[in-house]
Amino acid sequence: MQPLIDYARSFRQQTAARPEEFARLAEGQAPQALFITCSDSRVIPSLITGARPGELFELRTAGNIVPPYDPGRPTGEAATIEYAVEVLGVTDVVVCGHSHCGAVGALVRGDDLTAVPAVRDWLTHAAPHAAPRADGTKADGDPAIADAVQSHVLAQILRLRSYPYLARRLDAGQLRLHAWFYEIHTGTVLAHRPSADTFVAL
Repeated sequence: MQPLIDYARSFRQQTAARPEEFARLAEGQAPQALFITCSDSRVIPSLITGARPGELFELRTAGNIVPPYDPGRPTGEAATIEYAVEVLGVTDVVVCGHSHCGAVGALVRGDDLTAVPAVRDWLTHAAPHAAPRADGTKADGDPAIADAVQSHVLAQILRLRSYPYLARRLDAGQLRLHAWFYEIHTGTVLAHRPSADTFVAL
């Protein structure tokens, strides 16, 4: 923790060299995209995209899960999505899964999550394809669990389409959805190509 504290202490000195940039940030934000990804510490949206402060509005959840739309049960995730689209007017939404995902991996392996009930219950919102096989056998052992994560990302994209205000903007051509997959071990970013129904390098 100490290195993080030391950096935070010196951060003001670094910003002093760019006063105009930070003064503009104080006036408001106009991010280019909403970036929905996992809470995993190895996934850093600004590192992956090169975004500067103010360019990405981020939503990070365990397993980059988007909860089902339910106006009667507001969530922090739904509030973040709504604010990004309705107030900030973002025109692009990215759902970015990643290799070696602990959340999806736990589902694929059929891990016992009784010791972490909040995690267990949250993961019920994950894609059905990420669940253990119906016959009880284990997955193929791929540590990156790429296929399961990619299916899961596409399921979250479909779930976003069920949010009425997103659906309206999609139908009007005012919003674009992007499904990405980040390979932690290579740094490669793949994007889903709907025409071929596959993930390919950006």
